[in-house]
Amino acid sequence: MITAVKNSEGKYISPFHDIPIYANEAENIFHAVVEVPRWTNAKMEIATKDPLNPLKQDMKKGNLRDVDNVFPHKGYIWNYGAIPQTWEDPNHKDSDTGCCGDNDPIDICDIGNKVCSCGEVIKVKVLGTLALIDEGETDWKVIVINTEDPEAADFNDIDDVRRLKQQNTAQLLDCFLPSYCR
Repeated sequence: MITAVKNSEGKYISPFHDIPIYANEAENIFHAVVEVPRWTNAKMEIATKDPLNPLKQDMKKGNLRDVDNVFPHKGYIWNYGAIPQTWEDPNHKDSDTGCCGDNDPIDICDIGNKVCSCGEVIKVKVLGTLALIDEGETDWKVIVINTEDPEAADFNDIDDVRRLKQQNTAQLLDCFLPSYCR
């Protein structure tokens, strides 16, 4: 499965290079590209090596990858994606994790209520980060909320997530520990 991204004029664009990192820099609002919509399993990712960087289902050892279900739900319990124009440098050792980056854009987990579409570009507010080590590489997860979510004004940091979405916080950790994908 391949999903190409178009701009408002209907022209194909790169979700990796052509979408600005900031939606509103003064207010610290970022753009995010949804790769894996909430309640779905296909592990879609920005194809950083392909022309125009379409979203493609990731492969590992010749097999298509799917995300695990987080019981009792199907797929991820949030929209999962990436911040455009970011990259985790595989040659830079992170001082917090002691590992180098995973050579991919920085990932996001949108805890909002909307079920987005694959390739949809949303505006997000950063609430916190989670550093994972996946196969010896640093893989940052930025916890965000879609600014259009009806509850967005109630969330300003990770403590609000812990307080207002306790079950989601536990499921978030359960999903990523010890392994977040098959």
